[in-house]
Amino acid sequence: MRILVDMSATLIHHGHVRLLKKAKELGTVVVALTTDEEVQNKKGYKPELSFEERKEVLESIRYVDEVVPSPWLIDDAFLVKHDIDKLVHGSDNSNHIPAEKLVIFPRTEGVSSSDMRSRVLDSLISINLRKDAEQGSDRVARALFETIKNEFRLD
Repeated sequence: MRILVDMSATLIHHGHVRLLKKAKELGTVVVALTTDEEVQNKKGYKPELSFEERKEVLESIRYVDEVVPSPWLIDDAFLVKHDIDKLVHGSDNSNHIPAEKLVIFPRTEGVSSSDMRSRVLDSLISINLRKDAEQGSDRVARALFETIKNEFRLD
């Protein structure tokens, strides 16, 4: 059975690996990887890793058999084109495909690419600023980091 897992994988994390592992239990895993252009158009930013970099990482995961470029949303025509039997997705699925071709798994709690971005910003703050900063420049920098986190909805 050919199983499709669609993802952007802009920042690959253990939630992605867990989903791929579950999919592998069902058959041959094909990852439909969202192109850079689609990420830019739908999420509004350039991915941290390019399509080719994300593809290389995914191909190195033992649960992945193939990676193909994909649009933001998967439809039945995409499944037919790639000879796919089932689409595996997390509970946030918004693809419009027949219910009999869809397998939903719960998302991994406490992790997402957005969460990872927030963690990176928190790390930058701790590396570059003292926690008890009282100097004006430190307060301004901390406020700037918080503004960035809020602007990109990273909390």
